[in-house]
Parts: sequence; C-alpha cells; structure tokens
Amino acid sequence: MTRIKKRRIHTDLLLLTAFLCLLAGCSTTKNLPEGETLYVGVKNINVINEDKTPAGVQTLEEVEAALSYPPNNAILGSNSLRFPIPFGLWIYNDFVKYQEKKGVGHWIFNKLGSTPVYVSTVNPETRVKVATNLLRDYGFFNGSVSYSVDTLKNPRKAKLNYEINMANPYYLDSIAYLKYPARADSLIRATYNQRILRKGDNFSVLKLEEERQRLSTLFRNNGYYYFRPEFTTFRADTLRNPGFVSLQVVPQKGVPAEARRPYYIGKTSVYLTGYKGEQPTDSLTFADMTIHYHGKKPGIRELVLRKRFLYKEGQLYSQIRQTYTQEALARLGIFKYTEFRYTPKNTRPDCDTLNVKVNAMFDLPYDGELEFNVTTKSTDQTGPGAIFSLSRRNFMRTAAKLSFQLKGSYEWQTASNSVAGDKSKMNSYELGASFSLDYPRLLLPWMKNKSNRFLFPSHTSFKLYVDQLNRARFFKMLSFGGTVSYDFQPSRTWKHTVTPFRLAFNTLQHTTSEFDSIINVNKSLALSLGNQFIPAMSYTFTYDNAPLKKRHNLWWETSFTSAGNVTSLVYAAFGKRMKEKGKELLGSPFAQFLKMTSEIRCLFKVGEKQHIATRLMGGVLYAYGNQTVAPYSEQFYIGGANSIRAFTVRSIGPGTFHPNADNRYGYIDETGDVKLEANIEYRFPILGDLYGATFLDAGNVWLMKKDEARPGGELTMRNFAKSVALGTGVGLRYDLTFLVIRLDLGIALHAPYDTGKSGYYNIPKFKDGLGLHFAIGYPF
Repeated sequence: MTRIKKRRIHTDLLLLTAFLCLLAGCSTTKNLPEGETLYVGVKNINVINEDKTPAGVQTLEEVEAALSYPPNNAILGSNSLRFPIPFGLWIYNDFVKYQEKKGVGHWIFNKLGSTPVYVSTVNPETRVKVATNLLRDYGFFNGSVSYSVDTLKNPRKAKLNYEINMANPYYLDSIAYLKYPARADSLIRATYNQRILRKGDNFSVLKLEEERQRLSTLFRNNGYYYFRPEFTTFRADTLRNPGFVSLQVVPQKGVPAEARRPYYIGKTSVYLTGYKGEQPTDSLTFADMTIHYHGKKPGIRELVLRKRFLYKEGQLYSQIRQTYTQEALARLGIFKYTEFRYTPKNTRPDCDTLNVKVNAMFDLPYDGELEFNVTTKSTDQTGPGAIFSLSRRNFMRTAAKLSFQLKGSYEWQTASNSVAGDKSKMNSYELGASFSLDYPRLLLPWMKNKSNRFLFPSHTSFKLYVDQLNRARFFKMLSFGGTVSYDFQPSRTWKHTVTPFRLAFNTLQHTTSEFDSIINVNKSLALSLGNQFIPAMSYTFTYDNAPLKKRHNLWWETSFTSAGNVTSLVYAAFGKRMKEKGKELLGSPFAQFLKMTSEIRCLFKVGEKQHIATRLMGGVLYAYGNQTVAPYSEQFYIGGANSIRAFTVRSIGPGTFHPNADNRYGYIDETGDVKLEANIEYRFPILGDLYGATFLDAGNVWLMKKDEARPGGELTMRNFAKSVALGTGVGLRYDLTFLVIRLDLGIALHAPYDTGKSGYYNIPKFKDGLGLHFAIGYPF
C-alpha cells in the first residue's frame, strides 16, 4: 500500500514539474512585431493642483477616462489590474504561425488567442492631446497632460505614467446677450432665471452647448420654427480679468431670414394609410383639419383624432406642442408611424404661416399572443401553464383596445410525503377568462372638452373576469367580478389611479375533510375563505423621477382601498347600523375593511454601471363592521424571488408563528394584516452584459389581533426584533436590454420562529437556509 502511494506521489510531481516547465517556456513577447512594445497597463496617474470641487471632480473623471485603456487580460476593464495568467497571449504567441493556415491550430489561434495590445495601439501622444483639450473644454486653460513610458525588466514590456496638471480653473464673469431682435430679446429676458450660464460658475464648453440648446428650444417653442442651436455663438474675453471669462452670447453671422421671424400654424392635412398600404381616396374637413382616408369613412373617428392635435390654426408654432401631439398620437396604439411635415403657406418672402401635413399608417388591427410556462411553487406544486391573449385595436374606430384573455395551469404534487391513497397526483388546476376594454383617455363628462389631458397618458379601463381555482385535498373556489378604473398623469413624474368600482365574489364550491379540519381550528381562515362579496374602491398615486434623467432615481407608490363602507352606508340609510354584523348582499355577506400600502424605491448610482438599490415597503389591513376578518386574497404574505430571498413564498409569519412540522400545507396560515419589508442590493458589472449583486433582505407579516390558532402572530413591540426575518445572498443578472434574466441565492441569517437553535443566527443547518430563485427582471 505504501509503495502504491509513493508511485502516485512521484507521478503527480512529474506532472506538476512538466506543467511548470510549460508555463516557464511560455512567452508573451517572443512573436511581437519588430519595434513594438507590449502594453501592460497604466502604472500611475499623478494629479497636480487637483480641483476637488464638483466641477473639478467631473473634469478629472472625463480626463482619466480619455487616458484609460485596458491591457490584455484586464480585470473588469481596468487599465492597471490584470489576471496573473495571460492565457490568451500565450496562445497568440505559440499559434500565430497558424494564422494563415487551416486546421486545429488556426481554430485555436482564432478562438482562444488574444491580439497583443501595443504601446502604439494605445497611442499615448494622441490621448494626451485629447485629455489636454478636455481640460480646456472644462475651463482649465492652463492645464496640461504629459506621459512617460516605464520599461519593465523585459524591455519589450512597458507601462505608462501620466501626469495631469489641472492648474487653476477659469470662472465665468459677466454674461451678456447681445444683438438679438426685439421679440427674441424679450424672450431671453423673460426666461433669464432659467439660463445655464451663471456668474461664478466654472467655464465649460459643455455648459455653452447646453445654453445653445436652451435658446434654440426657447425660440422654437415661441414660433421660430427654423431656428437651430448652431445659430448661436459666443465671444469670450479672458484678458480683462485674469482667471475669469467675460462672455457675450450673440447670434451667428448670416442667420437665414426665415430663422429670424416667428411662424404661425396654418391648415392641417392628415393622410391615413391603411395597414395593407391602401392609399387615401377620399377626404373630409373636420373643424380646421382635412382628413384624407381610404374606404367609406376614416379609420378613426374625427373627434378622437382631432383631440390629439394640441394646437389650433392661427397659433404660433411650438416645438413642445408638436412633441406632445406626436406622443398623444403614438399613445393611441393604432399607428405604425406618424410623420409631421411643415411647409410655408406660399412662396412670398414675408410668408409667416406654415401648413402641416401628417402622414400616418395604421397598424394591424388584431394582436394575438400565446405564452407557455412551467412553474414550481413553494407549496411543492409544479406544472405547466398557458396564457392566450387576443386584442382588437381601434375598437369601433375609437382607438379603444378590446382584449380577451384565457389562462390555465395544471399542477401535480412533487413532495415525497404526498398523501397515501391519492388516485391522481395531477390534482390541482386553475382556469380563468377575462374581457377588458381600454380607452386611451378619461371617459368623464366634465373632461369632455378638455384637450390638455392628452399631454400625458390617460386611460379608462373596464374589465370582467372569472377564475376557477382547484386546490386538491383542500377546496375548489370560483371567483368572478369586474372593475372600472381611471389612470391619468398630470405631469411626467406623477401618476394617479382611481378605481371607483370593484366588485368581486368568491364562493367555495367544494371542500375536503382535511381542509375542514384546518378551518375548524383556524376560525379566521374559515371566514377569510368563505362565500362573500368584496365591493371596493381604491386610489393609488405614484411618483417616479426617472423621466427627469437624474443621477439618482426615486419611485414612490401609495395605495388606499376601502371595501364595504359605501354598501354599509346604504344599509344605514335603511335603518341598519354601521357596526351591525351579518348584513348580506344578494344573499351573501360582504367584506368591510380599510387597507393601505406604501412602497419607496431608491436607486443610487455610485460608479460606472454600479448601483445601490433600496426598497422600503409596508402595509396595514384592518377589517371591521360587517366582517371581522379580511378576505384571504387581500391579506399580506412575504418571501420569494422578489421579497426576502432566503425564504420561499408564504414560508414565514405571521410574527413568530410557524406551522407544525407535520403540516405540509402550513403556507395557508402564513398571512397577516401588517407587513413590513426592507431591502438593499448592490449591483455591479462582471463581464460584458453579465452583472453581479449582493443583497440584504428583512421583514415579516403580523396579525392586528390575537389569534389562538396562530400563537405569536400578533404585532408586539416586545418581540418585534425577534420576529423580523433576515437574509442575505448573492446573485447574477444577465441584461439583454429588453429582458433581464436573474439568478439569486438567498442565505438565511435569522428565522422569526423557534428553530430549536439558540442565538440570533438560528438556522439549524446552513443548507436549510439556502433559497435559489430564477426570475425575470429586477426584484425592485
């Protein structure tokens, strides 16, 4: 036995020695072209007279980015950090002789070899010139950038050193707007507080360009259709006051006459092309618009189309009104494209009127979609599902969208401890159908003659649905109902959703003896799942500053729901008290509760493609009056791929309650009336479109009232810290631009219930605290 071990050790040593000899024989420079030096990164960037103001920091970032160039086998695109084993360079040098040949060697060279990065490839002379120009663009007129080549022990390898001397920045002194026509000068003075250039700011070519864009937008919004940013120029004096720039903003010489006067809107002609390319053959005039169309009548009602044009004949041309008009037409969802053309009304030199020609082509009237999926649930259920959707665009020529959706899923038990004696393991299914009608406007009498509501998206939706849910060994439930809702945006950042009518009816069609035994113990569960109507109304507001394109994004949504209160008021008018229980609607009790949820998400940009995402959310549900328990569908739960990722859905809560080990269906009990959750996630690039993440999740659900069937479930301050679940983890995200594929591994740090292990980290076995989630999209 000893002899065999010695032989194995001797063989391993020989293999290791041979491998080390192979590595020693590999060279990264032996086949470099004559006169070339291998670039192995930046050794040092020395900054002299660094300006640590925000403007200086931004300037230095731009300059360093111009100097940065990753060498071979760079780590995450770094210009100095490299992987220690230059495998690609070894392959290049050993197989470059096969570059022009065919065979395995040529394949290895093309697929595995890395083309050496030379100092000449980096071209430090040009980079230094670009960096110096950037300093001057940002107002560091006396700044300079230089470089030196640092040859290594191997003379054919070199690193680069850069020195950035920021010197002193120049600041803006006096700023004057001169030589503009009287009307244009009045516009400039009226918007003087909105100017980009301000005395005392760092001089910056980028700021000059922003001011040119601002002036161009200002003029074009006030009739100057032909004005362009390049028609504005600047005159600077740096001698009058050393270190400061006296600036004059003036029109460019030779500005065309048409760009120096405002224009008014004339006639509007709309040419509607059919989705098969049918050209207009007839026309009609509606208000101040002429509509050209194919067939017996226009493909869209005249009033619906006219309301989207947010200008009238005789008004000054406005770029912002044109933009809003194009957006309003696009939101109809019935056109493939819309194109605007402006032409002078006549050829006279003093013509100040522009006629508008709009070309629009209808999109296909029908849209169908079939989606298949396979779902694995925390309830040990798995199975296929499908959703079929069919939509009719431009329903009855009103731009409304009529949709029909049919969905279904089938599941079977995957747990090893399934109940013995089951005749079929394919035992659960869900079927549903819905009709919806969505109008891209608010259907309200007092909004009939207002067109400014089309500046931002607005919708009116009507929906009817029916769902059949079968949970074998538990129950079969039928749900149906309808909703009416209104969505509108008064600005780009605020959105409001009002649902004045939502009525649902849930009825248990069949229950099993096993389920009956559960609800006999848990009376609140029996009430929440019992036959009942849910007459409700709700209001939701959402704030999202993403359209403002700020460095950090804030998203905030809060929702209020009231159920059964209007119905109780109606009963009160007929003599039944508000607090009286057992009142019925069409022979069944109705729910009565108040519910509020709020969620705040913040996304902080902390570096190039690096973000810290945070979320804080909470909810309160209070049932009273006609029903003491809220419907099961309205109660809160926690856990899963978009929540606390160390725990599966409905596997924790409420509070410190946890079902008995022999209760495989404890997830039914794990809901609550109060929910709190907090998450933080750091996202960073790994390679190309692959990103990584590390996260920390905390939260739970609790009961408002004590429940004997779920001891420890109520919310108390005494055990609050103990009842908060905590988990961490790491993840991968593959960003396909239109789709993000996500894989997260959650690691439990604290379970809110008694696990049999003492201490804050109370996970009995590390593997028991792992949760793997595959999902689409970011969790928040």
